[in-house]
Amino acid sequence: MSDEWNDLAARVAGHAQNYIDGLTRLAGGEGGDAILPLLLVEVAQVSLAGTQLGAVQDVILQGNFEPPLGEDPDIDPLRTALAVRLGPVDDYAEVFDPYKDTAVTPYRLSDDLTAVAADLIHGLRHYRAGRPLEALWWWQYSYFNTWGNHAGAALRALHALVAHTRLDVVEESTTV
Repeated sequence: MSDEWNDLAARVAGHAQNYIDGLTRLAGGEGGDAILPLLLVEVAQVSLAGTQLGAVQDVILQGNFEPPLGEDPDIDPLRTALAVRLGPVDDYAEVFDPYKDTAVTPYRLSDDLTAVAADLIHGLRHYRAGRPLEALWWWQYSYFNTWGNHAGAALRALHALVAHTRLDVVEESTTV
């Protein structure tokens, strides 16, 4: 494996771990009322890793085979904690694929955020097992197939929420 691939794998692993750590802290209550802008930062930062994966040539595994890892950890408690923290803003509407499927679909931020985490964790497990090429392959494949869409949808929803809190100001009533 080339140094270029190793460097990319290390960078993506760092972004992945930072995202998971940040998401876990925010789900646990850190950030207080600033959860939405902090989630926006987390998703934007991990999206940078995804765009890097999208900009490089396809990662191809020898034999086109992913070594088995066993069961991934259960992240449903993380999803549940995020859903509780997000409360009424957890549900939103999204267009899944603006070119093929233009129907508006109900989404949940908690589902999107943890879907990204699940794919990143799976790749981290390869990376920590000393298989950086497998990790890159998984992260790239799942970026195009799953977590890139979820991150993009969450980014749009979080941006809208943060923008509304900053721009939707109540006009002061003036009395004459």
